[in-house]
Amino acid sequence: MSRKVPLYSAERPSIEYLTHRGPHEIAAGTLDEIGLPGLVFAPRTGPRLPAVVLGHGYLQPVNRYAWLLTFLASWGFVAAAPATERGIVPSHAGLALDLARTLDRLADTKLNNGRVTVDRQRLAVIGHGIGGGAAVLAAAAGAPPVRATATVFAAATFPSAVEAAATVTTPGLHLVGSADTVATPDADGGAIARAWAGPVQLRRIKGATHLGMVEGRHLTSTLLGDRGSRKVRRSVTTAMTAFLLCHVAGHAQLTEALDGTIAHAVPVPLTSTSEDTAEGAAR
Repeated sequence: MSRKVPLYSAERPSIEYLTHRGPHEIAAGTLDEIGLPGLVFAPRTGPRLPAVVLGHGYLQPVNRYAWLLTFLASWGFVAAAPATERGIVPSHAGLALDLARTLDRLADTKLNNGRVTVDRQRLAVIGHGIGGGAAVLAAAAGAPPVRATATVFAAATFPSAVEAAATVTTPGLHLVGSADTVATPDADGGAIARAWAGPVQLRRIKGATHLGMVEGRHLTSTLLGDRGSRKVRRSVTTAMTAFLLCHVAGHAQLTEALDGTIAHAVPVPLTSTSEDTAEGAAR
C-alpha cells in the first residue's frame, strides 16, 4: 500500500508552520564583502536562493532586526540589512539606493565560502518606518527589479513613497499598527497601500506601536516610551514570511491563507478611512 504524501511539510509549509522557525540551519555575517556596513543571514548552503533586504527605521541599529532576518533565513531566504543613513537627518533616497545596491551585490556574490548563491529573479525589499518608505522607493526604481515589497509601520519619506507606490505593479504587503503614534496608519502605510498599482494587502496589527517590532534596548525606545513586543514580532514574522514565501519563493499553497487573518494581522479594506481604521482598532 502506497503512502500518501503529506499536504504540508516544513519544505511546503502551511500558515501554522510559519509560527515556528524554518528547517534551515543559519549562517550569520556582515555585508563587508560587498562594501557596505550591515548584517546578512542565510541558510548554510543553497544555490540560487531568494533574497530580501530590509530598510531600518529612523535611528534604529540593524541588530534590532536580527530576529526577523534570522527567521527569514530559517525559511530559505538570504536576508540582509544595510546599516547606512542612521544619522539625525537621513536621506530616504540614499537608503533606498543602498537597499537596491545590497540586493544587486548579493546577487553577484557567493556567500558562506561559495556554498550560497542568490537568484536574481527572486528578490524582495522590506522595511520598517522610514525604511518601509525607502523600500517602496527602491521597488519603484526597479534596479534591480523585485518580485514583492513589504512595509511595517511605514513612515513618510521624501521623495514620497505614496507617489512611488502608484508605479509599483508587483505584490505589496503593508502592515500598520493600531497604536502607532509616529507613523499614522491611515496617512502613511494605508496611503501607500491605497496608491499601490499592483496586487496589495493592508493589514492592521492590534495594539502595535511604532517600535513594537524591534528588539533590544535603544535610546529611541526610552524617548518614545515604546518597547518591543513579542506578540507584535510574532505577527510580523508570520504575515511577512507567508507573503514572501508565496510571492518570491513560489509557495503557492499559501495563497488562500493570505486572504484571511494571520497571527492578529487583520486585513483592512483599502476603501477604509481613518475613522474606519480607528473603529476597527477598537474592536
